[in-house]
Amino acid sequence: EPSCGVGNFIGMLPNSLEDCKLYGVELDSISGRIARQLYQKSTVAVKGYEDTNLPNSFFDVAVGNVPFGDFKVLDKKYDKHKFLIHDYFFQKTLDKVRDGGIIAFITTDGTLDKKDTRVREYIAKRAEFLGAIRLPNNTFTSNANAKVTSDIIFLKKRDELKQDISDEKWIYTSEYQDGITINNYYIDNPNMMLGKMELQSTAYGYDNT
Repeated sequence: EPSCGVGNFIGMLPNSLEDCKLYGVELDSISGRIARQLYQKSTVAVKGYEDTNLPNSFFDVAVGNVPFGDFKVLDKKYDKHKFLIHDYFFQKTLDKVRDGGIIAFITTDGTLDKKDTRVREYIAKRAEFLGAIRLPNNTFTSNANAKVTSDIIFLKKRDELKQDISDEKWIYTSEYQDGITINNYYIDNPNMMLGKMELQSTAYGYDNT
């Protein structure tokens, strides 16, 4: 888990998977040291994900709630794409999981809904999109004091780069209703949204929520 906090995801591991080798990364030194103490059989690196030297094509599964933000991370290998931090976590993790490996990340709705398709094109070439679940914007209000529309995205890493991704409908967005533009996946699968999409007035104009 590349942003493990105090290890909540590690702590919720099903008993059937207790023999798995678990690795975590946490930037905050207090949270990271708490995770180390709570889960002493796991390996937790207390540093930024960009500073880790984890092997490529190594992990079977990557899970977690990645950092959201309107800023970029300095990592020489990936800087040229200029992805925001939450998209960078997908980018780097795609190199870390093995072929056929699974990524299940909670991310802001911007990853799937933004007009700029570059991030989704990057992912689609490297991973099969298995599906997603959209969470209400108050999902994390009680435990993280955050009000943001979030998605859980499930990916399976490809054995090789897919050159022609024109058939990947989830790369693109379309108008859903009432001027709301969202990812085609949710237009085709509205049952995967836990709630109702609305336009909400914000300090920066109207926004989907």
